[in-house]
Amino acid sequence: MTGYDKTAANTELPTRRAFLRDSIRAVAGAALLPTIVPASVLGAEAPSNRVTLGMIGMGRQAYQSNVKTFFGFPDVQVVAVCDVDTWRLENGRKAVEERYAKDRASGTFKGCATYRDFRELLARPDIDAVMISTPDHWHVPMAMAAAQAGKDISCEKPLTLSIAEGRALSDTVRRYSRVFRTDSEFRSHACFQRTCELVLNGRIGKVHTIRTGVPVGDVAGPLEPTMPVPEELDYDLWLGPAPVAPYTVNRVHPRHGYGRPGWMRVRDYCEGMVTNWGAHLNDIAQWGNGTDRTGPVEVEGTGQYPADGLWEVLLGFEIRYRYANGVQLIYSTSQPYVRFEGSEGWIQADYNKRTITAQPQSILSSSLKPDEIHLPLKDEKRDFIDAVKTRGPTLEDAEVGHRTTSLCQLGHIALQVGRKLTWDPQAERFTNDETANRLLGRPMRSPWCLL
Repeated sequence: MTGYDKTAANTELPTRRAFLRDSIRAVAGAALLPTIVPASVLGAEAPSNRVTLGMIGMGRQAYQSNVKTFFGFPDVQVVAVCDVDTWRLENGRKAVEERYAKDRASGTFKGCATYRDFRELLARPDIDAVMISTPDHWHVPMAMAAAQAGKDISCEKPLTLSIAEGRALSDTVRRYSRVFRTDSEFRSHACFQRTCELVLNGRIGKVHTIRTGVPVGDVAGPLEPTMPVPEELDYDLWLGPAPVAPYTVNRVHPRHGYGRPGWMRVRDYCEGMVTNWGAHLNDIAQWGNGTDRTGPVEVEGTGQYPADGLWEVLLGFEIRYRYANGVQLIYSTSQPYVRFEGSEGWIQADYNKRTITAQPQSILSSSLKPDEIHLPLKDEKRDFIDAVKTRGPTLEDAEVGHRTTSLCQLGHIALQVGRKLTWDPQAERFTNDETANRLLGRPMRSPWCLL
């Protein structure tokens, strides 16, 4: 790696920081606007201060986490749940009605509709917003349909299975003027928020290297014979835009339970840890680098896949990126962390312990001046609901979510083709490899192809 010109760095940083500061203040300021809007915005049947929400997907993440967070907001009411598995669908309905029954003197509540087909939920005019918590291969078709139906959207990460999908999603959300929140909670952890504040305000000098880590991937699952489709599962609708494939439990999810699902290890539905946890940690890397609406200009990587078995996602990898500002990002399997290294020191945030370490340690006690960059710190779902009510931006909108996911996917493509690639982040094309460009999209089967 070449050396850095400190004189050039000192002339660049104030302008860059001023731009970042003004952009962040605009987002933060929008979150402080009054939160009461006309009933016509929120739905004819909803009070003017309440957001009506539909849950699309009631699997492990939705049932155990997402819906429970929304239960804690008095200005939100979950009015519908949707899942292609009727066992999970019924559990979701019971959870909603039992929770709202606690707020009623009668101790009973019957007001949560159920749907197996997400399009029926989207057709309801009284639903303001949706939370999409499905396997990854469904994120883009559902989110684009929701935007076209006039719904605001919170969508689980990683947003997409391909870079072309991400561009289509971001453009569609913008076209229909919908509020969008990429549902990653890492910007809501104080250790990551504080780390990025200190980096963006120059406390480690000029950044030259960022390191991110994620847990290693899952070992290969066993090959199974074709099984009868459970009576509670609409398997064709579960497959949706993915290629036709025989049903097995390890391809989908455990029956009558919420264990870690097999689909997270099958590349037709998920790219594995490279995008799954990568969508968390690399979002923080891009946030602290001030590049969360663009991407790198160069990428190369190596990785290992399972030798056999149904589960085929990466087991381990190391990917190296270079940005136009000279910063190098090294992304690998190890533990979940983000480390920024600069000309005046380094700082690292660790997910497992929620701690920050730095050298020199005096970095950690540094106070921010009023005119410096101050990053918002807010629960990701609170951020989404506040933006629905104010019509302002979220802290991680569709463009930011797309750029984070595409960063991970660039690395996955580079290690598949086995050579260094140059990338144009504006055109979102490789400039030196048509074979790599052919990996920017993915095949989708009708009638679910919306791209």
